[in-house]
Amino acid sequence: MHLFNSLSLSLAATASLASAYANPGPCSGVCVNAHDPAVIRRQSDGTYFRFSTGGKIAIHTAPSLSGPWTYKCAMLPGGSSINLKGNQDLWAPDVAQVGNEYYVYYTVSSFGVQDSAIGVATSATMDCGSFVDRGSTGVESRAGSPYNAIDGNLLQDGGKNYFAFGSFWTDLYNVDMGSPPLRKTGSDRQLAFQPAGTHAEEAPFMVKNGNFYYLFYSAGKCCGYDTSRPAPNEEYKIKICRSSSPTGGFVDAQGVSCTNGGGTVVLESHGNVYGPGGQGVYNDPVNGWVLYYHYVNTDIGFGDGQKQFGWNKISWNNGWPTV
Repeated sequence: MHLFNSLSLSLAATASLASAYANPGPCSGVCVNAHDPAVIRRQSDGTYFRFSTGGKIAIHTAPSLSGPWTYKCAMLPGGSSINLKGNQDLWAPDVAQVGNEYYVYYTVSSFGVQDSAIGVATSATMDCGSFVDRGSTGVESRAGSPYNAIDGNLLQDGGKNYFAFGSFWTDLYNVDMGSPPLRKTGSDRQLAFQPAGTHAEEAPFMVKNGNFYYLFYSAGKCCGYDTSRPAPNEEYKIKICRSSSPTGGFVDAQGVSCTNGGGTVVLESHGNVYGPGGQGVYNDPVNGWVLYYHYVNTDIGFGDGQKQFGWNKISWNNGWPTV
């Protein structure tokens, strides 16, 4: 009887995760060119900030998550101080409030290579011109590294800082960060790996809810849909695994290890939504838990510069998120 109940709950969770997906929440203003968004609400006045890939980390603001979004400026108009190709074309921001300051992590890289590093900039306000580039976090990679040092994400948990990162090669990792979280400490730990195909997993994002740590990540082909469309189901989608520890042991809703190809789909192509990914998760003071991401609206266009900003409220069912 106990085995039957446990199996029923597991199947119910899996079925719930596989159910029909909600369309993105409303968005007005500048909702385009939102690749790899990172979102936070400023405590002092309730303004929402959206950081995104390109334009030396483009900053948009809005009075609510649904907009209207307005372009403000480049976060680092002079580019990054990290001496690598790509330091004038910054990727994959992640934003977090640490004490009274805001930290924005960013990637310096170029497409398809491992000469990569994750940097960080800080500001007390997030206003234009206020960000100070703090350079590399020490999360770096070169040709032959087990991972590509891109797509950083900070998790603050009980006074400890964990930093997730990685893409392709042997996929997703995390490492301890110092306090304040400007530089990595300790050794890297593998969180997820897809042994089949091109190992296309990236953009890890970790949150804690209840007794579990949740690892959201993007899987599949991210870009260039206007020139080379992937085979069906090989485009970007958002997956998840969870663990009782932030440092490993992640499994999907069916109990498959995330380091052995596990991963439960949270959001994938549906209707006119194609290739959602580059996601983040935010416990918004107004909307509660939300999943935000970029996607292609097939009614508008498939170009990388046409990526739309999407968001959905998250429901937690049997310990797993659904949108």
